[in-house]
Amino acid sequence: MNDKKLPARSEIDPQYTWNKESVFADVNAWQQALERVKHDLEGLSQLQGHLSEGPEVLADGLEAVEDLYMRMLRCYVYASMSQSVDATNQAAVARHNQAMSLFGRVMGGLAFVDPELLSIGRETLRQWQEEDARLAEYNHYFDNLYRKQAHIRSAEVEQVLGLVRDPLSSAYTVYNQLTDADLQFKPAVDSQGEEYPVAQGTWGGYLFRPDRELRRTTYENYHDGYLAYKNALAANLLSSMKANVFESRVRRHQNTLQMALFENNIPTDVYESLIKTYRQHLPTWHRYWRVRRKALGVDKLYPYDIWAPLVDDPPRVSYDQALEWITAGLAPLGDEYVSALRQGTREQRWIDVYPNVGKTSGAFSSGTYGTHPFILMSFTDDVSSLGTLAHELGHSMHSYMTWKYQPFIYARYSLFAAEVASNFNQAMTRAYLLEQDLPKEVKIGVIEEAMDNFHRYFLIMPTLARFELAIHQRLENGEGLTADMMTELLAALFAEPYGDEMTMDEERVGIQWATFSHLYADYYVYQYATGISAANTLAQRVLNEGPEAAEAYLNFLKAGGSVYAIDALKMAGVDMTQPEPVEETFGVLAGLVDKLEELTS
Repeated sequence: MNDKKLPARSEIDPQYTWNKESVFADVNAWQQALERVKHDLEGLSQLQGHLSEGPEVLADGLEAVEDLYMRMLRCYVYASMSQSVDATNQAAVARHNQAMSLFGRVMGGLAFVDPELLSIGRETLRQWQEEDARLAEYNHYFDNLYRKQAHIRSAEVEQVLGLVRDPLSSAYTVYNQLTDADLQFKPAVDSQGEEYPVAQGTWGGYLFRPDRELRRTTYENYHDGYLAYKNALAANLLSSMKANVFESRVRRHQNTLQMALFENNIPTDVYESLIKTYRQHLPTWHRYWRVRRKALGVDKLYPYDIWAPLVDDPPRVSYDQALEWITAGLAPLGDEYVSALRQGTREQRWIDVYPNVGKTSGAFSSGTYGTHPFILMSFTDDVSSLGTLAHELGHSMHSYMTWKYQPFIYARYSLFAAEVASNFNQAMTRAYLLEQDLPKEVKIGVIEEAMDNFHRYFLIMPTLARFELAIHQRLENGEGLTADMMTELLAALFAEPYGDEMTMDEERVGIQWATFSHLYADYYVYQYATGISAANTLAQRVLNEGPEAAEAYLNFLKAGGSVYAIDALKMAGVDMTQPEPVEETFGVLAGLVDKLEELTS
């Protein structure tokens, strides 16, 4: 068998694992903290019915609520860290489930807070904010709460919604267990007949290999693994989406889309405009596939050729080299940003770097207020991993700046804002590398990484956004759905951007709805496309205008959840209520296609 067998978790060098000991020293410390949260939750129930007794009582109560909530999140983060890196560790899985259960209990136990705040009245709260300085920082929170007043139910209903959060979110846990621990894939086979283990942490890397047979068998065997469980996976995803429909009706929203965007004060026009603009630019994608097919020298282009290297010897990029290039690319943001990034990656062990048996697929940024902004990924020593690392560091630095400059109440920023920071880091790193005196093969690799990113954000994600909107609408209309219907729908949607240049295997293309855990976070995926648009616009501002634009961007990161994301981005210099950022970013995409054609002709 070619390639080393995936190492067990215990075989990974600790310096390349994230520092979960900084959250809790060990499992016993975590268990004790968990029990304290349970105990204190019971005591907090005594606050119910008393928050309206005066400003001092309210301020004391909100401090107690935040303290409990922070400690609960810390417990959850620690449990999720062990489970994410080794889903075969049954003790870690049990602790994660225990933390999830506690999360639901806490949400249910604290559900009385917002209804009681609403019962006080906004004018009274303003007066109390003047009387007790501790309440002053809640101004935006109170304003936003009253904006959502029509959709906040009674304390009893809110308590029920909090309590059902755990069982209604169990579909995501089922998905992770099935796809990370139970789902097995046939090994891929290269043109020499050698086998390669296909796993969540390896299959993506094989698609970047020059051996076409290896890419084909990897792509087919990976998607066949999901097709074997298509009915169970469809039922599981539909149950998650039905939970979303349920909540939208309980909260008296018009539909699930309106509920999802209303939470962060995003007009539904932004979603609809994105899809419209995306469809108008499909010819750009058709042209890219034509350029790629010619560069590869093949008569037909298949989905497994999307990531094929365009040079004979694709550049290898070590983890240390990637960190150096990313740091250099982000130098225009100044010393505070760069120093924090260096310390986090070199000394504080924010990142869980390499793949191992049982490690969850993909990459993400984690952590909570009071911990490091951790990153999970599977670095494979290539330009793609460089891009992923830059992306996740954008998320983590967003969290770092927010947690440093905002109180806990604003420690969470919306997903709409989150995807800006991640793509901004990629855009800055890419711009830096393309300006350096590097070999042509490296520059082609940088453009390939960019096109891979655009393919994910400006093709896959808008397509999934169209898919989930259609599925939600059918569920809202009471229509029945099956795995085959879902697969046929997604295949048809992918056929539009792929066009005549792509030879599609409809069943394997269509089953991609089962391969994206993102669909368990309803109406998440469209924010990848809006995020990359805002990011590229802001990166150009920083590169062209210098320190003033950099300071405006940093203020966006520091704002966290203290303002609406739409407004924070306007202050940074981009208006996402208008189509121009999406149009400009498609212009960037077209320019990359031009440059790639020039380099490969």
